[in-house]
Amino acid sequence: MKDDQSSGKKDESHLTSSNKKYFDVDSPVFWPSAILIVAFIAVTLIVGDPMKKIFVNLQDSISDIAGWFYVLVVNFFLFFVLFVAFSKYGNIRLGGKKAKPEFSKGAWFAMLFSAGMGIGILFWSVGEPMFHYSQPPNMDGETMLSAKRSMELTYLHWGLHAWGIYALVGMALAFFTFNRKLPLTISSLFYPLFGNRVYGPIGKAINVMAVVATLFGLATSLGLGVKQVSAGFNHLFGFPDTVKTQVILITLITFAATGSVVAGLSGGVKRLSELNMILGSLFLVFIILAGPTLFIFDSFTQNLGGYLQNFFELSFWTESYQQSNWQNNWTVFYWAWWISWSPFVGMFIARISRGRTIREFALGVLIVPSLITFLWLSAFGGSALFLEMNDLAEIATAVQDNVATSLYVLLEQFPLANISAIIGVTLVISFFVTSSDSGSLVVDSLTAGGKLDAPVAQRIFWALTEGAVAAVLLIGGGLQALQTAAITTGLPFALLLLLMTHSLLKGLSTEYAEMMEAKRQIEQRSYQDIIADLIKKRERSKTPVTVEEPTSQENANNPDDETSKE
Repeated sequence: MKDDQSSGKKDESHLTSSNKKYFDVDSPVFWPSAILIVAFIAVTLIVGDPMKKIFVNLQDSISDIAGWFYVLVVNFFLFFVLFVAFSKYGNIRLGGKKAKPEFSKGAWFAMLFSAGMGIGILFWSVGEPMFHYSQPPNMDGETMLSAKRSMELTYLHWGLHAWGIYALVGMALAFFTFNRKLPLTISSLFYPLFGNRVYGPIGKAINVMAVVATLFGLATSLGLGVKQVSAGFNHLFGFPDTVKTQVILITLITFAATGSVVAGLSGGVKRLSELNMILGSLFLVFIILAGPTLFIFDSFTQNLGGYLQNFFELSFWTESYQQSNWQNNWTVFYWAWWISWSPFVGMFIARISRGRTIREFALGVLIVPSLITFLWLSAFGGSALFLEMNDLAEIATAVQDNVATSLYVLLEQFPLANISAIIGVTLVISFFVTSSDSGSLVVDSLTAGGKLDAPVAQRIFWALTEGAVAAVLLIGGGLQALQTAAITTGLPFALLLLLMTHSLLKGLSTEYAEMMEAKRQIEQRSYQDIIADLIKKRERSKTPVTVEEPTSQENANNPDDETSKE
């Protein structure tokens, strides 16, 4: 049996709250991360309009060169998670065999969905199917076939592959933190490969990369969310839908998010996540009942079948036999976005998943949020397609004009349009706050050396920084800048995740060997106890032999007795 140090196990002091009042940072991670992010903000603001062209060229270059790599690596991550779940490692419990889940399954799924998809699915659930319906790859647009393919492609981008990335990072973080007793940082995932060097420059560099990727992945989602809030205010109240308005909204909502940040995980994030699920469920039920109900359920079933039937073709398609940038703007962007989000979502779901087995964790993270997402997409995207194909509304035109308005244009076609639009805006803001505060908790942990509850002022700092990055990206290039940020930071982190899969296998192998050794020792002791009990029972069952003293008469009649001879 390895000792605690050699196996990567340390004491659990890193899991306690910080005793410092304002800041408690891991300086080699905090300061480089802050400097890089501030430098990006400064350069973008100083350069101004030319940054838009720089963002476009950078996105095109990375997508053209590394698009195939993104496609391969994301598939590998999904199949790796499934392999681990159904392997001998699936019974390993996160936190040890006696660990109990902190949250109920309902609360767990609510936080998973809120953190993982939130703003993005509200922004794209109408717009993306309509884009693919009008301008699909490999076929003519605005046909029944393109409508079917549009939903399959949207399922691809929001389904198992996205959650496979999150499950991989979350599983690794939960395992190394709760089972191997390492700090809750990305560098801890590489302990089996680098040993104690994860506490040195190598580990610090990994954590800096994770912080930057997380900040830009979050900024992408927050930027999309605020564009939709701005479009909603324009739609409802006539406010100007401009970059200036969006920056003001980011500022106001970010300040509002600090309240949840101060409340922490159980107080703020959990309650907001549950509120999101309640509002989201009501919103979903409203669309199903007010919209083409039978079509929604029919299309959900058929979309799911088409997605599964064409799963491998869609998953490995790289448009190699056609000259097109379609995949660069869609699939490659999504894969990079999910990868850049993975430190944030992975760390968050790791923190809420202690006590679950690896198999339960993997299947729970993969299947339940994916099915909820598919139903949501079929309800909102399917309703939009139904209205468009039956000439009941011109939603495709609205999407082409401003994709951020697509949700509100859809709601206009149903009763209680203003009320449902207000609920939609409220839900976007709520998801914005949830993403901001949970992201702040995660980045804070990364820059605090893995502490789970660093000072409040530190969390507020990162919440404000996330809002600032999102605002600057909108100023520097809008949606194009948001996509470029995700693709640029996602590529180096994808390489780290590849290396991490090898490290995770080594860690699981060590844990499994220790479990088997402990089980063998328990069985050996049990066998020894059983043998000891049998021996005792056998000894107790023997009848003792007693020898009686002969009487004096018997002695007189016994010729062999020496006494009688005398």
